[in-house]
Amino acid sequence: MPDLLLELRSEEIPARMQRRAAEDLKKLVTDALVERGFLYEGAKAFATPRRLALHIAGLPARGEAVREERRGPRVGAPESAVQGFLKSAGLASLDQATTVTDPKKGEFYLAVIERAGRETLDVLAEILPGIIRNFPWPKSMRWGAASAQPGSLRWVRPLQSIVATFGPETETPDVVPFSVDGIAAGTVTSGHRFLAPSPFEVRRFDDYVQALERADVILDADRRKDIILHDAKDLAFARGLDLVEDEGLLEEVAGLVERPVVLMGSFEERFLEIPAEAIRATIRANQKCFVLRKSGSEELAPAFVLVSNLVASDGGAAITAGNERVVRARLSDAKFFWETDKATKLEDRLPKLDTIVFHEKLGTQGERVARIAVLAKEIAPLVGADPALAERAARLAKADLVTEMVGEFPELQGLMGRKYAALQGEHPSIAAAIEEHYKPVGPSDRVPTDPVSLAVALADKLDTLAGFWSIDEKPTGSKDPFALRRAALGVIRAVIERSLRLSLASLLNGRFANESAERTADLLAFFADRLKVYLRDQGARHDLIDAVFALPGQDDLLLVVRRVEALGAFLSTDDGKNLLAGYKRAANILRIEEKKDGHAYDAAPDAALAASGQPEEQALAEALAATRQEASAAIAAEDFSGAMRALSHLRAPVDAFFEKVTVNADDPALRRNRLLLLNALRAATREVADFSRIEG
Repeated sequence: MPDLLLELRSEEIPARMQRRAAEDLKKLVTDALVERGFLYEGAKAFATPRRLALHIAGLPARGEAVREERRGPRVGAPESAVQGFLKSAGLASLDQATTVTDPKKGEFYLAVIERAGRETLDVLAEILPGIIRNFPWPKSMRWGAASAQPGSLRWVRPLQSIVATFGPETETPDVVPFSVDGIAAGTVTSGHRFLAPSPFEVRRFDDYVQALERADVILDADRRKDIILHDAKDLAFARGLDLVEDEGLLEEVAGLVERPVVLMGSFEERFLEIPAEAIRATIRANQKCFVLRKSGSEELAPAFVLVSNLVASDGGAAITAGNERVVRARLSDAKFFWETDKATKLEDRLPKLDTIVFHEKLGTQGERVARIAVLAKEIAPLVGADPALAERAARLAKADLVTEMVGEFPELQGLMGRKYAALQGEHPSIAAAIEEHYKPVGPSDRVPTDPVSLAVALADKLDTLAGFWSIDEKPTGSKDPFALRRAALGVIRAVIERSLRLSLASLLNGRFANESAERTADLLAFFADRLKVYLRDQGARHDLIDAVFALPGQDDLLLVVRRVEALGAFLSTDDGKNLLAGYKRAANILRIEEKKDGHAYDAAPDAALAASGQPEEQALAEALAATRQEASAAIAAEDFSGAMRALSHLRAPVDAFFEKVTVNADDPALRRNRLLLLNALRAATREVADFSRIEG
């Protein structure tokens, strides 16, 4: 079957956009084809700094014929309705339609529309220009004389050529006939900008890949990454060094070159006095180079690996020397920042935080630090930390934001603060908290273990959440500019993974200037939603979380999790499943009867009246009284498994009651008491969770 080859060659595409753009191209083209009924065997997209490419294998040469029945208006309908039907169906007159009789709706017109299958080449020529014109680049530009015209092509960088061919492997493929802003699709591309700039012709994908290889272009980004990583490790090993691997940098560098050439540079030993993280940040951020370690050690070596896009005649000596000059200058700056920062204590930097606005409605960083310090001191005893250490750690936690080093490399915030604190003789827990209070940053980041770090981390995140909640800046849809979901998840992970007992309501109350109770409740609901996401990823059911959170006072996240776990285990047993079924039957009966009678049955049942009824009635009344007391005591003792065992005692009497007892008895007093028994069942289960929220 025929294949499609599409290449869009342009000036250099930013590395950060390449992989997403390749996937967007594949999705847009394949979706458009499938929407028109054209299925395919496989598709793969590629990106280099100067081109996006797409290969779709196994497309049919022609689409399937389409037969569609379109129902029209009733016979005798107004002329305007008839004309609208004819136009939409592509009919010249009603003579081309048929009449169908519906037993209920009478006679109506029916159009049978048959379309011959379209040539795939024509369909491609129809869809590709629109995809190119409306391509979803994060940023795009116009260029040249055409840019003055409205509606001219926008692309990430000036688009230079389009290759678009379609045809079977055994024949010469056709060029897809289209053009975009004067750039006509054809079969001509060019290779590496410097090593093989001459144009050459390609026909199909296999030829295309091989021709690019000969023209010093490696099309597959993953293969470029493999080459860079392998060559860098080999070069380091040959010098007795180890490569410090960096997946993010590797992805970026592979997007900067079409033909990677790995070289090694060096710098003076004196720069190793700078903290290793600062050296790495300097070399990574400014030169996109990898740092090296001494073999078998964590100590950095005075060398780095760079990736060139050129095969130089001098073996890369000039390129390496140029990079060494820049690295030396950058490291000189970093050494100056390090020496300058060490001369000023973190505490002496605190006044400068009062000049930095955190948020126009939430005050300065200095004001925020004061709030965090108060909250950290309050949280400290709850997590086993020294309140004085937690308060001081919180006071110093943001001081490194006004250092020279963090000003140059914001990604070093916290880490440099820890180093400065250690140099200045601060308690080790304080130094650790300055770095670790940002954690966990993401789902794979670790939760702090030091109690002081935990106290400051929780205070920082809770202050952030309370602050933005107080000014109604909450996440909406996919938008979360202040990373509040991440902050809430950080609190949840800290509480659960470190088994912390915290009342969030107690910590949050009073943090809001007005409507404190309402805002606290709203923020707790947000925590509930984030907890659902967290537990769902752990395999828990969201309805069980709803059932537990529906009970009042559920602001201790650790107890919520334990209760959800116990509830899930109980409902996986036969006793749990049958009791849930019995509860739902009782709830349905109550809902119907309460609506019919116009009032709720929420009083306690009459034990004497139950005893005078059927044996199953008396047995249920006795079981409910005992179970509720036992479950309540277990919950008070935080023995959730015990509470579930207590509920399991209800299974047999509930089953027997529904099997033998008629709830809607003729005797009004007996009927009322039996409905009260069902309400007592509802109340007993609420000791554990709101069973009405449980699915199944």
